[in-house]
Amino acid sequence: MSRNDAKRPGRPTDEAKRDAILGAAGASFLEHGFAASSIEQIAADAGVSKVTVYNRFGDKRGLFAAAVERECEQISTALAVPELPSGALRARLTTIGEAMVAFLSRPEFIRFERRVAAETEHDPAIGAAFLAAGPHRMKRAFAELIAAMGEAGELTVDDPELAAEQFASMCKGMGDLERRFGAPVDDARNRERIAGAVEVFCRAYGAD
Repeated sequence: MSRNDAKRPGRPTDEAKRDAILGAAGASFLEHGFAASSIEQIAADAGVSKVTVYNRFGDKRGLFAAAVERECEQISTALAVPELPSGALRARLTTIGEAMVAFLSRPEFIRFERRVAAETEHDPAIGAAFLAAGPHRMKRAFAELIAAMGEAGELTVDDPELAAEQFASMCKGMGDLERRFGAPVDDARNRERIAGAVEVFCRAYGAD
């Protein structure tokens, strides 16, 4: 048997460990908060050693940032909307708006966001890590998509990041604030907000 045929750790095992660690970390940060969560307990819950956690993520703040990234990756596929036939710009923007609002309306994300806000009162760096790993990351992804739409001649946008912020803000409306304070999700109103956001956005930036 050649050296290349020798059994060695493979990617699935590494990915399984990473998923287990981030799953345990996300659950701990949500349930107990950043300060009360410990690397030792997270490692135990994930079934790995604390050395493995430190080797992969550096420290607790690095683990927190990675957990937030994992949480926000759930929207990444929605932002990478595949090309649709010409004239379907509104359909793509509607799909993106629906994905954003659905993601932000998830009870787990609302609780996580509240927890982060509470922890930021004690340690502003936690809030900065959340913004970098979550909202800012998603804004860049959407801005890149808007820029691509501009290059394709569908939109005329000088500042894609600003346009991304404007579209997201219109889609969320007051619903985002209301959800943080316990108001129930209003699906009908969300659809109206998204439809209005798409219409205003296309009138402001549409190339036609």
